[in-house]
Amino acid sequence: MPDEVKKKRFKVPHTYVIICIIILIMAVLTYIVPAGSYERVKDEVTGRTVVDPDTFQYVESNPVKPFDLFKDVTLGMQAVSDIIFFMFIISGAFNIIISTGALESGISRVAVAFRNTGIILIPIVICIFAVFGFTIGMAEETIIFVTLGVMLARALGYDAVVGTAMILLGAACGFTCGALNPFTVGVAQGLAELPIFSGIAFRFFILAVMIVVTSWYIMRYAKKVKEHPELSIVADLEKTEAHKALDLSELPELTTRHVLVLLALAAGFISIVVGVFKFGWYMDEIATAFLITGLAGGIIGGYGPSTLAEKFVAGAKDIVFGALVVGLARVILLVMQDGLILDTIVHGLSQVVLKLPKGATAMGMYVVQSLINYLIPSGSGQAAATMPIMVPLADVVGMNRQIAVLAFHLGDGFSNSILPYSASCMGCLSVAKIPWEKWAKWFGKLLLIWYACGFVFMFIAQAINYQ
Repeated sequence: MPDEVKKKRFKVPHTYVIICIIILIMAVLTYIVPAGSYERVKDEVTGRTVVDPDTFQYVESNPVKPFDLFKDVTLGMQAVSDIIFFMFIISGAFNIIISTGALESGISRVAVAFRNTGIILIPIVICIFAVFGFTIGMAEETIIFVTLGVMLARALGYDAVVGTAMILLGAACGFTCGALNPFTVGVAQGLAELPIFSGIAFRFFILAVMIVVTSWYIMRYAKKVKEHPELSIVADLEKTEAHKALDLSELPELTTRHVLVLLALAAGFISIVVGVFKFGWYMDEIATAFLITGLAGGIIGGYGPSTLAEKFVAGAKDIVFGALVVGLARVILLVMQDGLILDTIVHGLSQVVLKLPKGATAMGMYVVQSLINYLIPSGSGQAAATMPIMVPLADVVGMNRQIAVLAFHLGDGFSNSILPYSASCMGCLSVAKIPWEKWAKWFGKLLLIWYACGFVFMFIAQAINYQ
C-alpha cells in the first residue's frame, strides 16, 4: 500500500484540547442533568463548611450559557492564582540555581558514587517522599524537587520519567495511605467524629504495600531504559535533552562558589521542611523561601541584577504550559457548580451505594469516591462534599465509619497522579518536559495495579471490621 494512503495512527489530542472537551461535556450536561443542591453548614468539629446530607433538593435549572462558559476560563485562572504563581516562582528560582552549574557538579559526584548501584536510590527516594506525603500531605510541593530527580536519573542512565516518578509517586504513596495526612484523613475523620489519625496501623500496612509495588514498577522500567535507551517512553525527549545529560567520565569542576550555592540550596530546603512541620507553612511561605534561596544562590554564583532577572524569567517560561493547565482545569469544577449539577451527581452516586448489597457497600463507596475524585480532585474539598453523605450511609448499613474514611482517602489519592488538571501532576510533568499523554501511557498500568490493591485493602478492612 502506498505511503500516502496508509491510515494514519491515532494521535492523542493536546492536553488543552482534552481539558476543553471535558469542559464542553460538563457544559452540555448542565442542559441535561437536573439541577440540584445541598445546603452548606459549618461543621463544629472541623470548622469547615460541609454539605448537610438531609437537605438535597432539585432546583430550577441553570444551564451554563456560552458567554459564561468563556468567562469561567478567567474565573478559573483567578481561583487557582496562588498555585499558578507558586509554579512560576519555583521554576524561576530553580532555574537561577541550575544555571550556576552547582547542581550539575554536585549531582555528578552523587551519580559516580552510585554508578553501579544506582537502582537502589529509587526505593530510597520513594520512601523519603512518602514520608512527606503521609505527614504534610505533600502534593504541589513536589514540583520543587523534580528537577533534581530528573538530573540524578539521567546521570545514572535512566530518563526523565524515572526521575519524576520516584518523587511524584513517592509522595503519592504517602498521601494516599494518609497515615498522618491532615488534609485527607484528618479532615475526613473529624467529619466522621472519629479520633484523629485512629486506625493508623492498617494505613502503615497500606503504605508499605504501595511503596513495594511502586518501587518494583519504576525499577523494572528503569532497568529496561538503562539497557535499551531506545525503549524509553520519552525517547524523543531524551534525544533533545541529551546535551543536558551529565558526562560522568569527565566530572565538571566543583568550585568554592558551587559548594556555597549548594549549601544555600540545602539551607533553603531545610527552612522549608522546618517551616512546614513547625509553623504550618503552605504555598505562599514555601514560594517566598524558595525565591530567597534562588536569589541568594544566584548572587553567590556571581550574577548581577540583570542576569538574575534573565534566568528567573527563562525558568518561569518553562512552566507556563503546566501553570495554565491548572487554571483551565478549574473551569471544569466551576461549570458544574454554576450549572448546579455537581451536587446532583454526588447525590446520585451516593444513592447507588445505598442500594448495594451490604457486603458490597464498602467496595461501592471506594468506586464512588474514585469517580468523584475526577470531578473534585481536592482532597479536603472532596471530604467536605462527600463525607457528610457517606458517614450516614455507613451507619444505615451497619458499616464501621473508619471503613468509609478509608474508601474516601484511597479513592481520593490514586488518580491524582494522572489527572490532566491536577496541579501536582501537571506541574511536575511541565518541569520535566514530559508530555501528559506519554506519562498517561506509562503510568496507566501502575494506576490499574493501585486500583486493584485498593480493592484488596477494602476487602481486608471489611473482613477485619477495621476500626
